[in-house]
Amino acid sequence: MSGWVADFALALGVLLALLLGGMWIPFAIGIAGLVSLYFADGLIGFRALGLVTWGSVNSFTLTAIPLFILMADLLLQSGVSHRFYVGLTKLVRGLPGGLLQTNIAGCAMFAAISGSSVATAAAIGTVALPQLDQRGYDRRMAAGSLCAGGTLGILIPPSIPLIIYGTFTETSIARLFMAGVVPGFLLALVFMVYVGVVARLRPSVAPPDRTQVSLADKARALVDLVPFILLMATVLGGIYFGFATPTEAGAIGASLALVVSLVWGDLTLARFRAALTNTVKISCSLLFIILTAFIFAYAVENVGVSQNIARLLVESGLDRYQFLIAVIVMYVVLGCVVDSIGMIVLTVPLLYPAVIGFGFDGIWFGVILVIMVELGQITPPFGINLFVVQGISKWSLRDVNLGCLPYWFLMLGFAALLTVVPELALWLPGQMFDR
Repeated sequence: MSGWVADFALALGVLLALLLGGMWIPFAIGIAGLVSLYFADGLIGFRALGLVTWGSVNSFTLTAIPLFILMADLLLQSGVSHRFYVGLTKLVRGLPGGLLQTNIAGCAMFAAISGSSVATAAAIGTVALPQLDQRGYDRRMAAGSLCAGGTLGILIPPSIPLIIYGTFTETSIARLFMAGVVPGFLLALVFMVYVGVVARLRPSVAPPDRTQVSLADKARALVDLVPFILLMATVLGGIYFGFATPTEAGAIGASLALVVSLVWGDLTLARFRAALTNTVKISCSLLFIILTAFIFAYAVENVGVSQNIARLLVESGLDRYQFLIAVIVMYVVLGCVVDSIGMIVLTVPLLYPAVIGFGFDGIWFGVILVIMVELGQITPPFGINLFVVQGISKWSLRDVNLGCLPYWFLMLGFAALLTVVPELALWLPGQMFDR
């Protein structure tokens, strides 16, 4: 057995053993990397850890993560997200599917200021689920619309997984963000069409609301959407036209979110402190995973794993689409046992050289990767969105899982569409103004 194969097998074996033993993901990743370094080079292998760990988090790009988290949490804590959902409900009331359509549309719009799948599912789910239950909506359809809609939070920019992907691959975060816009909103449209078709074929899943909404009510509902539209336009427009980097856009967005929460919402000092506390907790958790992932990546890179895997894959006789199918199958399996950030930090350093070697565009692959991560978030038994919605609703996990199943196939089909028509992801980045 080649030396790099043995070292990689050791690192992977230790990692899997620790994960299956229930150890928290960043500790499992870090320990596996340290063990691999020690067996490869002894204590000498630890000498570069200072530079590796410092370099992993000493990044201007990564400062965008807490800013986008704060932006979303301020709106959630102040109750602005509740006003947004109620207003959107009045505007899409006439569509087949009723509140199910509101769930998808609400998740898509909240995703444009969130960056997190969990935050999107939790924000919309907290407001929507009591109304869905009260009005007698089908539980599986309701749960599926929230779980799948929540996944849009990491495809429609700002997207924390895209920031992490860009950090590991040294790809433009701004271009990655723009690459997610068209696929993100198009996928939301696919979800809404599915809901509409099911509601037409099975009217019982979404009891029609006969309440008449006056023009004045619709005008007031539109006013409730203004803060979100302003935030979306500011963040995405600033990046697209080159006025701001993603980090600067995050700072502007967080500042505007504070103003919106004070003017449109009910932001008290206690809620402001809660938003800051949540931001620190989530950001520290994500950055710790990134730090330990860099240790693991350095350990496997130290013995040439990435280059050798890329060489073996390129020389394996697989064509580029067979390789892509193999990668997608791998991510589907990983999604059952590893969380979204863990999937990215463990696989991207190993696969990215092979992706480029097969001639795929790095920005396009970033969008495909995020769709696969989305798929993992609604894949049993570890899909985090399943537990978020189940925890809020208190419905059976079986109903939540079955409700997500159709969206699972829709997302796979959408990934195939992006493979056939990559311009869906690449056109907008090609039109943007670089700063």
